[in-house]
Amino acid sequence: MLNKYARAFFTRVLTPFAALLIRLGVSPDAVTLIGTGGVMAGALVFYPQGEFFWGTVVITLFVFSDLVDGNMARQLGRSSRWGAFLDSTLDRVADAAIFGGLALWYAGRGDSLTLCAVTIFCLASGQVVSYTKARGESIGLPVNVNGLVERAERLVISLVACGFAGLHKFGVPGIQYLLPVALWIVAVGSLVTLIQRVVTVRREAAEADAVAAGAGDQGDASA
Repeated sequence: MLNKYARAFFTRVLTPFAALLIRLGVSPDAVTLIGTGGVMAGALVFYPQGEFFWGTVVITLFVFSDLVDGNMARQLGRSSRWGAFLDSTLDRVADAAIFGGLALWYAGRGDSLTLCAVTIFCLASGQVVSYTKARGESIGLPVNVNGLVERAERLVISLVACGFAGLHKFGVPGIQYLLPVALWIVAVGSLVTLIQRVVTVRREAAEADAVAAGAGDQGDASA
């Protein structure tokens, strides 16, 4: 849901910046790599130390590279299979770093094996949700479903909660409990989305097989 509206808005906002990078001779692939590196640094340096506010600030600054590189490619007329592959692959790496950093916090100074497990589930389910769509499309199915919690929702919910939870160190009381609530929401939402996609792929596969079988029967009859 957020993918549809947020991408359109931020694409318009970031278009001048993308044009500037093109004039400076920066390639879309370089933006993708730098953005992923920045997200990983913000997540794996700050989050395991409980520095959620500053970690989220760093991650947010770099996460927009996901929109800038695609914008640059369109302006250059260079949209390619390699660029799409690289972007999608590094998105998974960035997501893993964010939830991996949170899991390290809860496994260490955060002292909550339950929340560590929930965070790992968020990491794993997010990867599988993305895989189900990619795998379904690779076998010729449209996977025509808008999941409850897709990548944009996972990032927004998690990063907003992390940012606010980090304000606890600035003297804002009680706000640190937003992060555990957000992680449970992402975990449940990701599970629901996974089920939605699996059910959709099963239905679409059955329909495609039925159409193929019908075409085969007609071919035999005409022969």
